[in-house]
Amino acid sequence: MIKRKLMMVERIMYVDSKTPVNCVFTAKINGEISEDLFRIALDKIQQKHPLLRASIDHKSAKYPFFVEEKEISPIPLRILERKSDEDWLLESENEWYRIFEDRTKPLAQLVWIKGENVSEILWVMPHCICDGTTGVTLLRELFSLLDNPSLSLDSYQTFNSVNDFLPADFNLKKKKRKARFYLIMAKLFFLLQSKSKDRNLGKNYALHRKLDATASKKIVEKCKAKGISVHALLSSAVMQAFQETLGKDAQGKIISPVDVRHFIPEIKQDHIFAFAPTVELSLKKGTHSLLDQAEHIKKDLVDKIEKTEARELLWMGENMHPIVERMISLLKSSKGGHDITLSNMGKIDIPGEYKNFTLETIYSPTVAFPWLNSNTLVVTTYNQQMDFTFMSNENFLPKEEAKKIKDKAIELLTS
Repeated sequence: MIKRKLMMVERIMYVDSKTPVNCVFTAKINGEISEDLFRIALDKIQQKHPLLRASIDHKSAKYPFFVEEKEISPIPLRILERKSDEDWLLESENEWYRIFEDRTKPLAQLVWIKGENVSEILWVMPHCICDGTTGVTLLRELFSLLDNPSLSLDSYQTFNSVNDFLPADFNLKKKKRKARFYLIMAKLFFLLQSKSKDRNLGKNYALHRKLDATASKKIVEKCKAKGISVHALLSSAVMQAFQETLGKDAQGKIISPVDVRHFIPEIKQDHIFAFAPTVELSLKKGTHSLLDQAEHIKKDLVDKIEKTEARELLWMGENMHPIVERMISLLKSSKGGHDITLSNMGKIDIPGEYKNFTLETIYSPTVAFPWLNSNTLVVTTYNQQMDFTFMSNENFLPKEEAKKIKDKAIELLTS
């Protein structure tokens, strides 16, 4: 039975009981599927994943915690009539604002935009329980079960606290001193911070672009020829696009999340988990070549990933609960020192052919953060096609400016 406090990183993504921060994962399928098959699949998925049988209790203790509900209802299935190819993006934006507050209902919903022989399927979950890998897992499990309803999914025991991830040689006494020092310094930092009245009060939006297989292949081949990673080239192109569009207002920095499973193998690929360590990447001053910048970023990224201590980060975060509300307040009012958060999920490993339907494509996830700097770019590749979703807020980055940045970045990638 789950009953544990939200980790510090989960609390930041939770924000509070009145502020939705939802991730929406979307796929497009061709074929006819019965509603009963969806119900069977959702039931099996819910039985596998403990967090899909849990709610968040924010009233009974000082900090919110997950608690497994014995009488929780099935994962809701919302069915809509499909009217256009753009419905999925409109419904994705609608689902950003769903609040998962009812403790008798799970922390997930499935939306089925149903058309004649073509549908979009949207998984909707609060970001405090999921990362990108979680979304891919749930799509993969859903399609496997729609194809074969008799398939069984093995359930698993979730962790009780971050201490479950600590290595045997973790020096708790030494680390506690370090944690106390960091907490004191953080409190001092927030004490000295001047309070800003800036807030993100404009309309959230999402832009989308899918490259065809030819353009996508060209990007990959360019990276192979130059010995750089796709992520390094993406990062370089996005930061240069910000500079060319915003000029001196561009920061020349991005934040990139890294899959925590890379560092903590006990968190399996098919387990629901929300924390992703981040690295900050920046352009090298005095270098104007896109490929030279990409080479610099590749080296910087590898070096920072090697130095990331994800287990310690998780544990250290648990000592920062007293200042989480001030962290959230700062995120809501500070422009930050970066242009955008860039999440490159890479190739999506989900089969495309099934007995009664085909998976035509996968769209990159969308999310609307309540932060002042809510700029977010998510990139995925499925069926040899790169897909981009760019999210922000009209108040912070006007939509027309974001379109210019997106188009310029893609131009740099494909030229």
